[in-house]
Amino acid sequence: MPGPDIRADENVHGEMSTAPTANVHSGVETKTERKLTVLETHGYVLGRTIGSGSYATVKVANSDRHNCQVAIKIISKFQAPGDYLKKFLPREIEVVKGLKHENLIRFLQAIETTHRVYIVMEYAENGSLLDIIRKDQHIDESRGRRWFKQLVEAVDYCHERGVVHRDIKCENLLMDSSLNIKLSDFGFARGHMKPKNGVYALSETFCGSYAYASPEILKGVPYRPQDSDIWSMGVVLYAIVYGRLPFDDTNYTQLLKQVQNKVSFPREPKISTECRKLITKILAPLKIRAKIPQILADPWLNPHQSPKDEELDGKPDNATSKEDIKNVNIGTVTFDRKFEEIK
Repeated sequence: MPGPDIRADENVHGEMSTAPTANVHSGVETKTERKLTVLETHGYVLGRTIGSGSYATVKVANSDRHNCQVAIKIISKFQAPGDYLKKFLPREIEVVKGLKHENLIRFLQAIETTHRVYIVMEYAENGSLLDIIRKDQHIDESRGRRWFKQLVEAVDYCHERGVVHRDIKCENLLMDSSLNIKLSDFGFARGHMKPKNGVYALSETFCGSYAYASPEILKGVPYRPQDSDIWSMGVVLYAIVYGRLPFDDTNYTQLLKQVQNKVSFPREPKISTECRKLITKILAPLKIRAKIPQILADPWLNPHQSPKDEELDGKPDNATSKEDIKNVNIGTVTFDRKFEEIK
């Protein structure tokens, strides 16, 4: 594992270490061995589970070292795919340890043992954006504007440093105690992606979730991941204001057709024209897709610089019935964690 914060403890059996403690029996002090977990030796006491997958679990922990609660992702070396352990996990650690932005989950430490890898991170106590959308059904534009701008600024920060995320979605946008967005889960991220002589490197790893994937990823062609991150942000913005995803990911063939057509908007809730225009600029073909500077300068994100937002006149593009909206509400969608490589 690269990086200064990874501590290997290959002599640990069952990931326990021993520390002598004193016990008194019949007035005679004797020393016995009390077993400490590896995390305890680093000052972490595990608490409840807040997330789990096929080979990783995320738990809350109390940290003596940081004097606060942290989140610890526990990855099993026996259950995780070899490609993930050799390629994606080292890359994730290398990437996140160099990032520091108020809207990114902060990396604190990585610990490696014989059986597991522990990634210690900032704890976002208010769950994910997806949780809030499911609870509120959709987000008003005022809150949505604030959160989307935080997301764009976080991604802009990453791109400026040559880091692409490649798995932006509502589940990976966490909320801190002040309800600020924290972009998390850099498991598919890649660094060293700054352009050279104006030329951007292309990716051929087709990763992420179908519902958030750009047309070029779904087609299985080499793609510029910065542009695909922007597309995913457009899907997030749509999900924020409408409480549903713009594309149905249950059928790949239909999904591929949908993402190549102009995005449609449901009848309800009523969303401002400016917001719809921004979504349309982002969920657009590659040649005309908005770039981050254009998004940050957009009238919807800067309402004080633009005329008052206009609401829909009740005649939306390709209007969808209320029953259709109910059927594809974001709360009922099953999200894909990772693509199979598209042939």
